[in-house]
Amino acid sequence: MAATATPPLPGPDLVADGLALADLADGAMVTGHAHGEPVLLARRGDEIFANTAKCSHLGAPLGQGLFEGDTLRCPWHHACFSLRTGEALRAPALSPLPCWTVERRDGRAYVAQKQERDPLAPVGPPKMAPAHPAAIVIVGAGAAGSAAAETLRREGYEGRITVLDGEAEAPYDRVLLSKSFPADGKQPVALRPAGFYAGHNISLVHGEVTSLDVPGRRVLLADGSAHAFDALLLATGAAPVQLDIPGHDLPQVHTLRSLADHHAVVAGLAGARRAVVLGASFIGLEVAGSLRAKGLEVHVVAPEKTPLVKVLGPELGEMVRALHEEKGVVFHLGQSAASIEKDAVVLQNGERLPADLVVVGIGVRPRLALAEAAGLTIDKGVAVNEYLETSTPGIYAAGDIARWPDPHSGENIRVEHWVVAQRQGQTAARNMLGLRERFEAVPFFWSKHYDLSIRYVGHAEKWDQAPVSGDLAKREGSVAFRANGKTLAVASVKRDIENLKAEVALEADDEAALARLLAGNASVNAV
Repeated sequence: MAATATPPLPGPDLVADGLALADLADGAMVTGHAHGEPVLLARRGDEIFANTAKCSHLGAPLGQGLFEGDTLRCPWHHACFSLRTGEALRAPALSPLPCWTVERRDGRAYVAQKQERDPLAPVGPPKMAPAHPAAIVIVGAGAAGSAAAETLRREGYEGRITVLDGEAEAPYDRVLLSKSFPADGKQPVALRPAGFYAGHNISLVHGEVTSLDVPGRRVLLADGSAHAFDALLLATGAAPVQLDIPGHDLPQVHTLRSLADHHAVVAGLAGARRAVVLGASFIGLEVAGSLRAKGLEVHVVAPEKTPLVKVLGPELGEMVRALHEEKGVVFHLGQSAASIEKDAVVLQNGERLPADLVVVGIGVRPRLALAEAAGLTIDKGVAVNEYLETSTPGIYAAGDIARWPDPHSGENIRVEHWVVAQRQGQTAARNMLGLRERFEAVPFFWSKHYDLSIRYVGHAEKWDQAPVSGDLAKREGSVAFRANGKTLAVASVKRDIENLKAEVALEADDEAALARLLAGNASVNAV
């Protein structure tokens, strides 16, 4: 077998040759390499920063990102880094970028030593109130819970951290579960290597949480154990909506929420030739694409006339449908399943779809039972204030269960996005330490369909206009979702920088910047 060619390193050799200072303008970036690694040089005024050029999340080329002040935003998944320290300022990146020493000689910039540090090492002195909690308990080791635990240590907190979760595999990157189904079932989804949490004195306890003893400040588990807390974060996430039709419990029928679900689908692929996906959600369609990549015949059944129309609007929804159809997916829209048999799915119209494998993706519901039983205020989720604190002082909520006052839309919203959950976990952690940080991040998510990604920033439950910039028929462009003249969200395809700039403008509530960004060949579609 021929050896795989090693890809060439980008740009100039920054150790041997360096870069002429005249070739690095203020506000510019240049990607080169040092000691076999890609390194990014960025200049702001007379300062020159040098950092490893790949995002610490999933390796995106940071030279294609957005350079703002002394920060850099990742073009793929909107992580944000400090170029001065390498610190990962925003999820989904959790680890810092290695920094490199820059030397100037004879009008050129050279890269010298690489500076790495522990991902949870505090940057500067600890930042917390003098009277901070001695023991913190986090219920849920998903996106919000794991990010919160890491942030506590990164902020210099040295007290007891206990993370409770019923899943033996948690924490892991749930976003990757629908993207592919490797034959060996060994999807690389671990957020951290084995021993990482124990090495940072974070106690992971796998067990079912049964109740909260709020007066006694304890969390009770099914095995009879109890964990005392001074501050508590609820990050219990969501559970998939289950079918309630004949045959819903047959062995070939699966939901996809957990790593165990993922393994069950992989096992179900053995000998399978035909699959039916119930639901044209983001998860359902990503699963459909992954199953097509495995060579299965795939049918998608959904009640709506256009996939994803409630989130992406008709143009982007039609683009996604057309892409899947080109790949061989067969849609049955305006339909739902009446029953499931051992070898088929029967639709409400009587049509019978042969199926060896059925995956159900019809939505999720927040896990509110613990919070409700504990007497916390519930409002289509766990009600929290701008600091993510619940109606009971010292108890916080983050992620899929949290309903918070969004300063950008002026509404109380609950969002089921991985990056939102991680960022809320980070903010909740700081607030448990008394830092009083408002959660003001603009929501962001991405969805991958074959080799095409959709990036969505903001949050729009309803809109009255959807200006389209670009040509979505050619799978390139953006859609802005507007209500009463205000842009609430922007979805983009193959316009990564534009989507990053839209994020910055939405953060600043800068409608003029959004209008300039989306001007040009935009057409306005009233809905």
